[in-house]
Amino acid sequence: MSKKRIYKPKPISGFPEWLPEERRAEQAWFDHIRSTFESYGFCSIETPSVEELDTINAKGGDGESDADKEIYVLERLHKQEGDKEARLALHFDQTVPLARYTAQHFNELVFPFKRYQIQRVWRGERPQAGRFREFYQCDIDVINVDKLPLHFDAEMPAVIWETLSSLPGMSEKFQIRISNRKILIGFLESLGINNQHDIIHITRNVDKIEKQGQKELEVTLIAVVKSALNIDNAEEALPIVKLILELAQTKASPSEISGLLRDFITRNDVIARSGSDAAIHSTLQEGIEELSFVMDQLSHLPEGAVVADLAIVRGLDYYTGTVYETMFVDDPSYGSICSGGRYDDLAGHYINKHLPGVGISIGFSRLFERIRKNGTLPVKGISPADVMVVLPSEEQRPLMMETAQSLRANGNKVETFHSPTKIDKQIKYALKKGIPYVWFPDLGEVKNMETREQVSATPKEWKPNEN
Repeated sequence: MSKKRIYKPKPISGFPEWLPEERRAEQAWFDHIRSTFESYGFCSIETPSVEELDTINAKGGDGESDADKEIYVLERLHKQEGDKEARLALHFDQTVPLARYTAQHFNELVFPFKRYQIQRVWRGERPQAGRFREFYQCDIDVINVDKLPLHFDAEMPAVIWETLSSLPGMSEKFQIRISNRKILIGFLESLGINNQHDIIHITRNVDKIEKQGQKELEVTLIAVVKSALNIDNAEEALPIVKLILELAQTKASPSEISGLLRDFITRNDVIARSGSDAAIHSTLQEGIEELSFVMDQLSHLPEGAVVADLAIVRGLDYYTGTVYETMFVDDPSYGSICSGGRYDDLAGHYINKHLPGVGISIGFSRLFERIRKNGTLPVKGISPADVMVVLPSEEQRPLMMETAQSLRANGNKVETFHSPTKIDKQIKYALKKGIPYVWFPDLGEVKNMETREQVSATPKEWKPNEN
């Protein structure tokens, strides 16, 4: 006889897979997040895992070119002659599917449309700590027709603060950083930097200020400023670059931000050459007012929960106003665990309607992996069962099944043992699976596996928290 060939599987890099007890903790997180989102009136939707490539490519904008490199396309393993190029792709975020969904179902939706979406997404990037190729995102967005009230920009971080601060096992202090892209963009336009390519180049680099370092960033920005303003030498461009960096490094509490920005404007007449606020570029003025409003609406949150941070501009250029990033206070180098912002008309690529929106997304798998490694996840055992009913003998199997059904009818989660082996062995099985109670149907008694207390009980009335 020929020897059976065995293929030994190995983990696939970037595609996480949890053990049952970790999966239980993951499910508990999903339940908590879902409950919090729904408490703010967000409804659930789910879109297909794939989108047409034309749908993804319709998003437009130079700011998305990097995302194209991360997209996984779907093709048949054995292509036949005449088969067309790949038409479908796994979605790399949930914003583009939302925009397409809103456009397709426009006449059936009620606006403002408040939705949440908890699904996997896929990105072909290099796996590393906290970064996967397949991962969950938990998104909330609000989309409206023509105009979206700024109130929703403030609601987003409020929902996220409530969600994360009460997340089971959340062991690290975090902070939501908020800015408004109009401030930096309006400032650049006030300086005479009006070319969209130059603005994108500057904002993308400012967004990397913590990773790149100020000196390296200065060199990069000097080259852009020289080109944008037709300046001949670096010495003339350097003061302008320093102003850009000074603005970008502004951080303030909700009550301080408006005053700090006004002070910055007053001190630097390069923004308002006439020396009056009336000369401030309208985009800059609008950004200051919007950020001040949002921060004021969040003043009820604990001190330090949110901070205005003008270095937050987000790498995706479909964001047009308020932007968010959420960082670990003691480890900002880990990167954002929750981010988003306002977009003026993303869905306009798919429908002839003006549909502004604002949204924020929890990088679920990224956050879950961090807390899992910290060892603070509320792992309760392999089995979700509240109680296991033992099988004293094969003759008593009907009694065991009747007892289990009565317990289930009373709202309990119940596992039954599979064979009439020694009772000690059955109890050890329950211990290994982390089942907190064991029921003895022949005795009419239940045992608490933590306290070892064993008491009489009735299946139709018993609840685990009552014993």
